[in-house]
Amino acid sequence: MKIKNLLTVMTGLALFCLAGCASPQKEAVAKEYAPIEVAVPERPAGQQDVIQLTAPKLDTVRVGFIGLGMRGPGAVARWTHIPGTKIVALCDLRPKCVERAQGILEKAGLPKAAEYSGSEDAWKQLCERDDIDVVYIASDWKHHAEMGVYAMEHGKHVAIEVPSAMTLDEIWALINTSEKTRKHCMQLENCVYDFFELTTLNMAQQGLFGEVLHVEGSYIHNLEEFWGEYWNNWRLDYNNEFRGDVYATHGLGPACQLLDIHRGDRMKTLVAMDTKAVTGPELGKRYGLANDSIEFQNGDHTMTFIRTENGKTIHIQHDVMNPRPYSRMYQLTGTDGFANKYPIEQYCLRPDQVDAKEVPNHENLNMHAAVPEDVKKALMQKYKHPIHQELEETAKKVGGHGGMDYIMDYRLVYCLRNGLPLDMDVYDLAEWCCMAELTRLSIENGNAPVAVPDFTRGSWNKVKGYRHAFAK
Repeated sequence: MKIKNLLTVMTGLALFCLAGCASPQKEAVAKEYAPIEVAVPERPAGQQDVIQLTAPKLDTVRVGFIGLGMRGPGAVARWTHIPGTKIVALCDLRPKCVERAQGILEKAGLPKAAEYSGSEDAWKQLCERDDIDVVYIASDWKHHAEMGVYAMEHGKHVAIEVPSAMTLDEIWALINTSEKTRKHCMQLENCVYDFFELTTLNMAQQGLFGEVLHVEGSYIHNLEEFWGEYWNNWRLDYNNEFRGDVYATHGLGPACQLLDIHRGDRMKTLVAMDTKAVTGPELGKRYGLANDSIEFQNGDHTMTFIRTENGKTIHIQHDVMNPRPYSRMYQLTGTDGFANKYPIEQYCLRPDQVDAKEVPNHENLNMHAAVPEDVKKALMQKYKHPIHQELEETAKKVGGHGGMDYIMDYRLVYCLRNGLPLDMDVYDLAEWCCMAELTRLSIENGNAPVAVPDFTRGSWNKVKGYRHAFAK
């Protein structure tokens, strides 16, 4: 009897405890944590968005180049192969860099361009010319936005190397200036023109993967062979001073195009974290730092997780410090298929997504293994993007990261000559560049969620679906 009573009491106590514990647990699950928000400035009076912005057609696209160190000379060389262009002016702080670029023009049989060098403000004189349509900016990161704003204020379209802006203030300055002047402001993101990535984008747009739910991208590239080549050590100095993903665009650009970002969806919230800095400080000792009195800020490896308005997810990574094979990750997960570029290019598809008449070995497809190599080749041939159908052969001859740099420059010129919206607008620039400041904000606040601003200020759903424009 005593044992029976004891069991009854113990059972009652257990039920009481369960009932008592259930409520706080439910509260913990239900509690919402508001993300950190950054200010979205009101659009200045009289301005409107530049979604699908077009400008009058240009018979000849006249260009001036600023920055002729690492990236600039290659751009000059590529433009000598693009029809309907004229290289008007060349600018670099160092006269020898301008001289080297003039040699590229001479080799191509083109006349010399006007020269600007020897002064910190020489680039402004280039922007002020009245015979230039586009200013092509390939300087160090810290000057990108300032140069872009000044060029647009002086009536020029701008094309700016990645990343085009490093802070939210710089981003909003570029947006406001583009909206005010109605001038194009394009970020020179070459990876969106990669042959595998652009083909896969076309497949996704044709519905081959069903609904795309998750995408991944990265910039994993050991820069050991390059650290000593950056003028005045500017890139390592930047990593010394700032945490966060300071170079997200190569991975994020293709990912955002797959998800139609600001063309029916938008990035809503991110969370970022990093490892401690180990290799970075060692590099600082080896190459020297402008400010060696501070603790090295950028973690060796940074990860960012993003959720969109429509419930899709993005995973981005950054590591330029440690020995790893080069990777932009580039991965797509959809309801009907999967794509992956690194470490090998592969697709996985539902068998009913593939036309048996056009793809060999159709019966061998399954949903937990990559399609055979011959099937992959057949798919890539069938879904080759129209841009590649037109430009692949020439692009591979001209070069620039296997040809994607040439396609990037060619498409800029093509759209300007035909009065079409550019493949990438100033809001793409903003969304892909904002990672630098927003990931730092997350990391420095204990990996807290951070709200991603709507850089379109309400127009993110105005256009449905990402598409390249073509002349009719």
